[in-house]
Amino acid sequence: MEQKETFVNRENKGQPFDKRLIKEIVKLVEEGLPRREAVARYGMSKGTLSEWMKIYGSDQYRTNKRRTYKPAEKRSVLRAIESGMTAREVQIAFGITNAHMVRAWVREAKQENADLSLTKSTTPLMAEPSKKSDNDQVQALQQALAEAELKIKALDTLIDIAEEQLKINIRKKSGARQSQK
Repeated sequence: MEQKETFVNRENKGQPFDKRLIKEIVKLVEEGLPRREAVARYGMSKGTLSEWMKIYGSDQYRTNKRRTYKPAEKRSVLRAIESGMTAREVQIAFGITNAHMVRAWVREAKQENADLSLTKSTTPLMAEPSKKSDNDQVQALQQALAEAELKIKALDTLIDIAEEQLKINIRKKSGARQSQK
């Protein structure tokens, strides 16, 4: 007949848990008890349970916990996918816990590439002179010059306002010497 072990009951939240109870809780979590349920059942915080799992958890449990992957590892996985491997093959080859994570990385990479190509296509470039006529090039340059002049005027106004409100000289005087170091 199996005898159920009794643990010292806590009188208040400030009183520490019985070490035997801590080890029992850790064992239950390792056997599949959801952490949320353990926290509710035994009246502790999630952080406390996490600390206990780190300290009292078995080596096998610690090795199976969620792993973080470095960007270089993700790039290697994505290169393998681009070379023709399936998500399942990559999962096995790189020791990744599930193929869903690999597919999520592929989706993220595709979205990033789409965003990059979108920003690339929306920025006006002064390339392809053969396709544009000279008149179009002159107009584009004039527009770029007008925008640059407006930007300079806005920055000058900003400096004027800052000098006036902060009572400091921001612009360098002509002929001023460099400070001694």
